[in-house]
Amino acid sequence: MVPPGKKPAGETSNSNKKCKRYFNEHWKEEFTWLEFDYERKLMFCIECRQALVKNKHGKAENAFTVGTDNFQRHALLRHVTSGAHRQALAVNREQLAFETRVHGHPELRSVIKVEVNPAKVAILTTVYWMAKEEIPDEKCSSLLDFQKFNLCQALLASEHSEYYHPSSVREMQAAIARVLHNEDRHRIKASPFVGLVVDEMVDVLEHRNLAMFTTTVSPCNGQTSATFLGSFELPAGEASTVAGKVGEVMRSFGIPTMKITWLSADSASLVAERLSGVGTALTSFCPLLTEMHCLSHGRSLLPAETIVTIEYLQKYETTVDAVYRLYSSFRGDSNGLQELRSVLDLCEIDLGSPKAIHWTSIFPAVEAIDSSWPTLVLLLESEAERSPVAHGLCEELKKFQFVAFTKILLDVLPIFQKLSRFFQIEDFDLSILKPIVSATATTLQAQKSASGQNLQEFLNEMNEHPRDDREGESRLYYKGVELANCSKVHLKHFERLKESYLESVRGNLLDRFPSSVLEAISSFSAIFNPKCYPQSLEDIGSYGVSELNFLLQAYSRVVVSERALSDFPLFKRIVFSLSQLSFRDLCVKLVYSNSEMHELFPDFAVLAAIALALPLGSVLAEKISRGRELLKRGRSSHTKDEGLSDLMKIAIDGPAINEFDFALAIEYYESMRESSFIMAQVK
Repeated sequence: MVPPGKKPAGETSNSNKKCKRYFNEHWKEEFTWLEFDYERKLMFCIECRQALVKNKHGKAENAFTVGTDNFQRHALLRHVTSGAHRQALAVNREQLAFETRVHGHPELRSVIKVEVNPAKVAILTTVYWMAKEEIPDEKCSSLLDFQKFNLCQALLASEHSEYYHPSSVREMQAAIARVLHNEDRHRIKASPFVGLVVDEMVDVLEHRNLAMFTTTVSPCNGQTSATFLGSFELPAGEASTVAGKVGEVMRSFGIPTMKITWLSADSASLVAERLSGVGTALTSFCPLLTEMHCLSHGRSLLPAETIVTIEYLQKYETTVDAVYRLYSSFRGDSNGLQELRSVLDLCEIDLGSPKAIHWTSIFPAVEAIDSSWPTLVLLLESEAERSPVAHGLCEELKKFQFVAFTKILLDVLPIFQKLSRFFQIEDFDLSILKPIVSATATTLQAQKSASGQNLQEFLNEMNEHPRDDREGESRLYYKGVELANCSKVHLKHFERLKESYLESVRGNLLDRFPSSVLEAISSFSAIFNPKCYPQSLEDIGSYGVSELNFLLQAYSRVVVSERALSDFPLFKRIVFSLSQLSFRDLCVKLVYSNSEMHELFPDFAVLAAIALALPLGSVLAEKISRGRELLKRGRSSHTKDEGLSDLMKIAIDGPAINEFDFALAIEYYESMRESSFIMAQVK
């Protein structure tokens, strides 16, 4: 055996290649299944050789069973993610598990593995399609009958095992999800760094669930992926509960702590818990972790405790909630009330849910209250004598503070809507994040002293009429309605409310984007965004030095600072010449393991991979939204969290039906059923 580092163990036989490639002994450490034939100078996969799984053409041979001289790491990465290798691993693993189970029970060794047939594939494709289309499990039997009626040959011409019964849909979903999760593990293992997204979802039964997603980077092509890891029910608890569950899931998927570079918490209560120690708890075993709340969903503008501390916000939300509940089923011809009903559909608001609705964070709902306010007041006045509820609501809506606070919300909420949209852009320009957050904070600060547009227009439109009964005081009218509680005392109280609310919103924004996070993202943009570079080559000499030093210090565990600083002048000149590339394009070029830039600038390739793992983009936002919808609708029909999580996995991450490996799913499914059968026999 040739010792590592002495001389090449093998080389490509293609004499037309300008550069010969050699087998690298260190590959064996990364790919434990890899072996090298030193006489023939070929490498092969011991797992595939042992399993000899036949492909769709009926052949068990591939480059890694007969041996290959394609000595490239890219070839190894391509093989480890191939369907043939995954199936070989499954066959060998299940064979080992089976031998372990039947040890000491020779009579069970006669159990014969049933080969895949078209009928089994037809049934699993039906189950898969049902999950993707959110069709209830109980419809499986009728769908199979319908396919037989339409002369589906696979179901008509072939008998299938008793395992394949419609009552086993959950087990089939579990097998399908297992295939997808195995792909997740390979993706995570190959990715140099990983971003985590934890999202608190509340189902129809008010159970707290922790949904987890990852963002990964492929070294084969530099492309990013957003993956749903699962939904996990949380007991009532503090920050340690969330941190403990996150750590547990990380271990189950084999995510090294050194790979976790970003954490995004996408819910108001998780943000609150984060400030109480979740981030600190995770950082204790994830040293590269940086917290970043990406605002992919702007429904939770204020943390729950902020709403509690501002007393009037609770009263305002109670009033708005009562209005929507009172008029959501109104069948009159009023356009204003129709707008209220349309908001419930548009924002998917379930008034029947016991969960509190934070109306102060829902812009369409506030907008509808504002536009229908004159109509609401007239209707409530007409019903006030007959209904104490209508009388109370009418009195509240006519107060100056209610109308004025509605105007404040109309000024504030669109700011966060725009901010949220930026984060859902797929190729988000990170260079504008710091200016956007800074400008938003400045705007909120300015509104404390100078009113926003909507509030100012309201103040200008009010008509003032002197009071006959009180000298020096006036009546205030707005859109023909006399406003109540307009004394100087009330106006001063409103000014304090405005300042308190705006300061809370501004403080929450800055908590979500601490200066350290903004500095890190701004530094990534300065180094890897060609469009941020100076226009003249003569000006790039000192450009980006402070930003690079910031990143080298933050990620000193995974980069060589001296080498990076030495490479930086040449790196900048090359980036300057690639001005047509975007931030993402340049990072992809650096991360791609076969690119020249990856070889030339290893430390910048590491930093680029960290940047690409940022949990941003429309794909991630859509998957989070889909997860919330599925959990909300699915919990009532799934008593077990595991079953629902499998279904969610298929619906969120399952590829097109023609791209899924059903043969491997059948392998897993029959192994699961076989295990149940054997254990039943042993007992």
